[in-house]
Amino acid sequence: MLRSLFSGIGVQARQKHFHWESLSNSAERTLSRKGSTLVSKAKRSHGIREGMLRAAPGAVFLLFTACGGPAGGGAENTPHDVTAIQHTVFILKENHTFDNYFGTYPGADGVTSGPISTGQIVPLSPMPDRYQASLCNGWNCALEAMNGGKMDQFDLIYGGALTAYTQLSEQGIPNYWAYAHQFVLGDQFFASSPGPSLPNDLFTIAAQSGGVISDITDLGPGPPYCGGDTTATVQVMDSSGNITSQFPCFDFQTLADRVQNAGLTWKFYSDGTATVFNLINHIGNDPQLKDHFVPTAQFLTDVQTGQLPNMSWLIPSESENEHPPASICEGENWTVNTLNTLMQGPNWNSTAVFIAWDDFGGFYDHVPPPQLDQFGLGPRVPLLIISPYARQGYISHTVYEHSSILKFVETRYQLQPLTARDSEASNMLESFDFNQDPQPPLILQPRPCT
Repeated sequence: MLRSLFSGIGVQARQKHFHWESLSNSAERTLSRKGSTLVSKAKRSHGIREGMLRAAPGAVFLLFTACGGPAGGGAENTPHDVTAIQHTVFILKENHTFDNYFGTYPGADGVTSGPISTGQIVPLSPMPDRYQASLCNGWNCALEAMNGGKMDQFDLIYGGALTAYTQLSEQGIPNYWAYAHQFVLGDQFFASSPGPSLPNDLFTIAAQSGGVISDITDLGPGPPYCGGDTTATVQVMDSSGNITSQFPCFDFQTLADRVQNAGLTWKFYSDGTATVFNLINHIGNDPQLKDHFVPTAQFLTDVQTGQLPNMSWLIPSESENEHPPASICEGENWTVNTLNTLMQGPNWNSTAVFIAWDDFGGFYDHVPPPQLDQFGLGPRVPLLIISPYARQGYISHTVYEHSSILKFVETRYQLQPLTARDSEASNMLESFDFNQDPQPPLILQPRPCT
């Protein structure tokens, strides 16, 4: 969430769990470009669309464990509706598009080539595990790449280079494909906002960004959030499209507020010195809430001991979040180890896990995002839904975004929506079947990384 990268003038200072690219990125374009709201070519419904079932093929990485042990018992007493879910886990990875990860997945809306600004169609080249190219995922780079929904100027944000036109195959992410074969893959899940991590991070907790369209630019010695260094700034757009620089401290309601006020439990697991909640004044500056913010490793302890809260945000470390140039293999292995532990713990049969990537990362995707409001949507990003009640081998073609995961939690606990975004979002229930026999754990093997 509050990632490990924030930038000053020409300098990028890495610190665990800040990861917001600066507007001063050399590839970023100036904010004077008005127009900048995407007009979608074909606006998709934000509600339910029919999905596609497909059989789950065998995979050499699979090892099923039977129901009946600590991870599988008690199904006969489980409600046949969404109340079967007692624990929602939102895992947020970083900076990849759907075509970049699943463009070759059978039955999904993916491609292996794409248009550039000249009209030429170019193939998506094989992507290495550690992608070293300099990428631009800022607000203006996203708008230029999307080109009003034509999705044909991803080359221009790199001066004509084909940096964005690359993708992985099943060989590059075999365990993510194994999860997709067994559970749910969403091929119409969009970033909530064009551009970088911070606006999307805010959507993952609040169904809004507070108008933020950039990452933090930090020029001072102190922490760049509420109660910290007042020289830090973010770019904020108002309802009229005017953009100003503001100190990154806000005070709107979040899902954590809704959950806590309902007498439910929540935690934010991360290894950073701060989180995106530090930008929400009534949470970040409340010492009584400090116990809700715990190291990532605590998640493994909580799932092993049956102490998983009702709502969890789980943020991998910088080396495991798959943000280029980090190893995708190492990030996938972290996911496998995390899910293996969850699936073998006592909370598996009452848990829904949503694995999403925060923003497009500067990579190509071919689907024009729907225009919901002046802040988005942004390009598609991958989504996996993993649960005993996830439909088996299902590809969801329903339009989702980060706010949809909040809508799922609100639906489950009958909580009021936070904004128009989560109010109008799909509740994601079409990706679940609460009448099916609960799916057993899918224990996968981490793989060697080169």
